Amino acid sequence: MDCTLVRTLVHRYCAGEEDCVDSRTVYVGHREPPPGAEAYIPHRCPDNRIVSSKYTFWNFIPKNLFEQFRRIANFYFLIIFLVQLIIDTPTSPVTSGLPLFFVITVTAIKQGYEDWLRHKADSAVNQCPVHFVQHGRLVRKQSRKLRVGDIVMVKEDETFPCDLIFLSSSRADGTCHVTTASLDGESSHKTHYAVQDTKGFHTEEDIDSLHATIECERPQPDLYKFVGRINVYSDLNDPVVRPLGSENLLLRGAALKNTEKIFGVAVYTGMETKMALNYQSKSQKRSAVEKSMNVFLIVYLCILISKALINTVMKYVWQSEPFRDEPWYNQKTEAERQRNLLLRAFTDFLAFMVLFNYIIPVSMYVTVEMQKFLGSYFITWDEEMFDEETGEGPLVNTSDLNEELGQVEYVFTDKTGTLTENNMEFKECCVEGHVYVPHAVCNGQVLPAAAAIDMIDTSPGAGGREREELFFRAVCLCHTVQVKDDAEVDGPRKSPDSGKRCAYISSSPDEVALVEGIQRLGFTYLRLKENYMELRNRDNDIERFELLEILSFDSVRRRMSVIVKSATGEIYLFCKGADSSIFPRVVEGKVDQIRSRVERNAVEGLRTLCVAYKRLMQEEYEGIYKLLQAARVALHDRERKLAEAYEQIEKDLILLGATAVEDRLQEKAADTIEALQKAGIKVWVLTGDKMETAAAACYACRLFRRNTQLLEVTTKRLEEQSLHDVLCELSKTVLHRSASLTRDSFSGLSADMQDYGLIIDGAALSLIMKPCEDGSSSHYRELFLDICRNCSAVLCCRMAPLQKAQIVKLIKFSKEHPITLAIGDGANDVSMILEAHVGIGIIGKEGRQAARNSDYAIPKFKHLKKMLLVHGHFYYIRISELVQYFFYKNVCFIFPQFLYQFFCGFSQQTLYDTAYLTLYNISFTSLPILLHSLTEQHVSMDTLKRDPALYRDIAKNALLRWRVFIYWTFLGVFDALVFFFGAYFMFENTTVTSNGQVFGNWTFGTLVFTVMVFTVTLKLALDTHYWTWINHFVIWGSLLFYVIFSLLWGGIIWPFLSYQRMYYVFIRMLSSGPAWLAIVLLVAVSLLPDVLKKVLCRQLWPSATERVQTACLVSRPPLGSHPLASL
Repeated sequence: MDCTLVRTLVHRYCAGEEDCVDSRTVYVGHREPPPGAEAYIPHRCPDNRIVSSKYTFWNFIPKNLFEQFRRIANFYFLIIFLVQLIIDTPTSPVTSGLPLFFVITVTAIKQGYEDWLRHKADSAVNQCPVHFVQHGRLVRKQSRKLRVGDIVMVKEDETFPCDLIFLSSSRADGTCHVTTASLDGESSHKTHYAVQDTKGFHTEEDIDSLHATIECERPQPDLYKFVGRINVYSDLNDPVVRPLGSENLLLRGAALKNTEKIFGVAVYTGMETKMALNYQSKSQKRSAVEKSMNVFLIVYLCILISKALINTVMKYVWQSEPFRDEPWYNQKTEAERQRNLLLRAFTDFLAFMVLFNYIIPVSMYVTVEMQKFLGSYFITWDEEMFDEETGEGPLVNTSDLNEELGQVEYVFTDKTGTLTENNMEFKECCVEGHVYVPHAVCNGQVLPAAAAIDMIDTSPGAGGREREELFFRAVCLCHTVQVKDDAEVDGPRKSPDSGKRCAYISSSPDEVALVEGIQRLGFTYLRLKENYMELRNRDNDIERFELLEILSFDSVRRRMSVIVKSATGEIYLFCKGADSSIFPRVVEGKVDQIRSRVERNAVEGLRTLCVAYKRLMQEEYEGIYKLLQAARVALHDRERKLAEAYEQIEKDLILLGATAVEDRLQEKAADTIEALQKAGIKVWVLTGDKMETAAAACYACRLFRRNTQLLEVTTKRLEEQSLHDVLCELSKTVLHRSASLTRDSFSGLSADMQDYGLIIDGAALSLIMKPCEDGSSSHYRELFLDICRNCSAVLCCRMAPLQKAQIVKLIKFSKEHPITLAIGDGANDVSMILEAHVGIGIIGKEGRQAARNSDYAIPKFKHLKKMLLVHGHFYYIRISELVQYFFYKNVCFIFPQFLYQFFCGFSQQTLYDTAYLTLYNISFTSLPILLHSLTEQHVSMDTLKRDPALYRDIAKNALLRWRVFIYWTFLGVFDALVFFFGAYFMFENTTVTSNGQVFGNWTFGTLVFTVMVFTVTLKLALDTHYWTWINHFVIWGSLLFYVIFSLLWGGIIWPFLSYQRMYYVFIRMLSSGPAWLAIVLLVAVSLLPDVLKKVLCRQLWPSATERVQTACLVSRPPLGSHPLASL
């Protein structure tokens, strides 16, 4: 036994890296192998707990605070608050500390609650009861206690608690049906097969007596791939070795259907399951507007520091003369004279920082959060985005990304269930040039189902009749369709022998459509029973074929085959697949006629398949069996060996015909894609479907057009050329063509820009994404990106969920850093939804995982048009104006304070009263811009829907570029200069009241503040295009509130104030005629440059939006004609 242990260890750790790293041994039921077999060396594997939460009880406070203070604004206000605590400053620490504490606390509570919900969901999953088999009986335990090697029983409609190898089921044939809607988005039933030597174990006692080990690969995220083998031990004989593939693996998250119960052994648990490996943790997304805000904030911080530095230097220059440093009325104490000069200078610098810190008010961030939160309701209230059929409306899971909807440059969409309804319909079949259409119209009458055959061409002869029936038999037999045992879900039980239609289930909806279509043409597939396939022919006779082999479909071969034996002993190989895969292997048949029909159907957007066959002699089949068996039991390179075997078998075929199936597009899917392309948005389709199917759908939805030249980077092509040669060839083709086009970057709608469409599959993408040996990114990525940039549309087929996320990430982090949006309906789309800047889930039939993990959810793909072109457009316009306006009005607010220091000896004296300092951003100017940012419509919704090209006007963050930001900043500086020096020069050395008194410093500051409040509010009124009664109420009401507040604040002696320096100041100012004149003149002068700029730009260099506004002025709807809820 010791020698066996040593031998096993040497073999495992010295036989090679591949054996060591890529495989694990699972002991079924934790039973040791018999003496003389492999030594029992258990592996350390994780338990079955799933963790999706972000925080724990111990790390919540430090981790959350760290994340919140990563936001520059929060960190800035923290520093200001600490400075106010440490030194004597002109303003109280409460003015900075209280708002900051409120924002941090509310955000922490919100994020803590969301994570508590995730903990709760994890706990519910981990504590779900699971039935284990122990000592010959069922034991009920919590799911988190499940370990690798445990034998589990799962009942009908239950989900699998971990990844299981299928051992046996309640069905006699050892099969079970599974739905994987929560994994890959497919609601169709998939058939899985139990291990041949264990499928007879139907009781707990039988399954507990099983003595076996499983060798399989390490956990991998690929849902469609599994390689392993099982060694079944008996008392006397050597172990029986059976291959294990994806058809034997039941994945966590999938649900058992139409099967009473199954037994399986756990091979991957917890965070090692394929579902968990495909789950990408949800990181906090930040919009481009928020990033721009942070950059602008840094600029204003630099301005703030510059102001404080200038004032500090000027203060000590001013005080360099003794009588200014220590005037007779303000003698210094001895302690003040002894203080270090640098320390005093630093303290003064910090005091100036606090004095000017209002240039970046915390109220801006609060207003932005409120605008996003309240604005998100306009999506949920939109009645046009409500789907009557499903009773679902749009959902907003996060309001942080509203404006990002107006900046999308790339849309990545799933196909099945997103663009299409995933509802296949058999349209026709072509047998040797003769076309058969179910339910065809003949002489104005619809033929009944029993005789629904329309010979469009001439009727076939006797030999043709035989080929025709052979074709129908081939379609009836070459598939993996199962017949429902219990059809009560669809009505009363239907017997397969009753002459009525059977209820079929399959992993592929088009296989079901083919079998149902052939049924309407007279051949009915009945069942697979004890390895015999039964069908009923036109004469109502039952035909039985023994199923010998299934050569499964894969994305490289793009075909599948079955080998069957008829009742007369003849052995047939029936093969169906894509035309490009079948035609090269055909040696006989009417290829030209069938090819022309296939091409015609493909142009119409139908999914086409070709069908071929060949007869096999008994000796040929025996050779095929040995070849297949040798490849299937291989643990390493199994896929390559099987592919080589299939290649040898599927050749010298005789072509029978072709089929055409339609996967109906969702309503207005093509119109939506066309509108998005007109808006300058590139649309990519990422799907797990095969290339031909996906390409047909892309033609149907007008992603590809008839003049589109398709470029392929597929596994098939890479077998003939190296990846480098393929990419270089395509790059030369695309770049040469693009160089010959006119250099108009905005002519994205020209016919020339529709020339190229790229198709790439998952295997080719893996090679492109594969890092170099030194760990750097592959140089193929840049070549691939260059090709993609010059293609009007891209189709990525045979994509695993993580590959979809890789594609999104590749574009997201390319040198242009475009804004990406991903949309899908299934759990297989969750990774790309989380990776994209904006993730949208379709509330469809494939479960709600995509909708739950998305930022927004909509009922149908067609609603994406309004969400981006209308809501996204409005959101971006509104938030951009809010941000720029806030910075503008705070430059107007603080720059006069900076100028005032030159007239008060840099003594840190405030120009405005404390009440005005506090309420300027909170009360006097915040509500008008908040309402403006919720209701503004620079053009009507109908115009935005009618003219998608207007979306281009706001592309690439157009309204928050440096040019626009600098204009707003300089406009604020100009207005501040007008406020301050206009008031200063108008009243310098003059008596302005009836009794000869002159204005004091508080009256001067109040005058400047009054002009400022009126100017910034009227500036907003000038920028408003869409007036409602709410706008009027808020804008004029805020001005009225300022006047009333000032009158009350200075007209009443307030008992809670220790001193009242503003008493009677405002009233005295308004009693002066020159003050009224100053207010009117200075407001007019301040607004004049902006008005002139708007008029000149609109007349000389109008944008597309401004041209539309001008055209709509005559027919503008009356005031308040649009209900607020329609925004």
